[in-house]
Amino acid sequence: MRCVLLASGSGTLTQAVLDAHAGTGTGVDVVAVGSDRPRAQVLDRARAAGVETFAVPPAEHADRSAWNSALTAAVAAYAPDWVVSAGFMRILGEEFVDRFAHRIINTHPALLPSFPGAHGVRDALAYGVKVTGTTIHLVDAGTDTGPIIAQFPVPIREDDDEDSLHERIRAVERARLVELLGHLASAGLRVEGRRVTGWSPVE
Repeated sequence: MRCVLLASGSGTLTQAVLDAHAGTGTGVDVVAVGSDRPRAQVLDRARAAGVETFAVPPAEHADRSAWNSALTAAVAAYAPDWVVSAGFMRILGEEFVDRFAHRIINTHPALLPSFPGAHGVRDALAYGVKVTGTTIHLVDAGTDTGPIIAQFPVPIREDDDEDSLHERIRAVERARLVELLGHLASAGLRVEGRRVTGWSPVE
């Protein structure tokens, strides 16, 4: 199974996938890691693992549509079975989503549909909820609105701040994304409207 990972920052989620699957014979072939930032640390992590990298900076394109077209072409060149948004801090445009429909996975640090957007952890804390978590979902043209694959709760502690809570959520994201990709290497998902079936996470 050919996977392209997209990330914008340090790449801890990407590193977890590389450690578990790159060159390990699990059936998950990470064929490339891409970023919107040419100097992102995630690209260094990929190169260290012997994985090809690419960058598509928005500043090098006339507008968002042109950037989205360039990103679509860059990813399509690797003929991926799945595209994983692993901390990619850009909204994927309609052209990209249509090209890889039902084949783009994202992790979000909240229990969607609550607290979508870039500040899911901060927003959950500010609202005062007692349980948050992470959502693994398929990407559609909206912001964190795609069909949900699975959700995993993370209790909020009285002494939590944004950093401590986010790190506990990230630990769950890393383990569960690795598990999902391993499943997809030998099986698939069934999508009927908003209902996604075909994966039973290990309890």
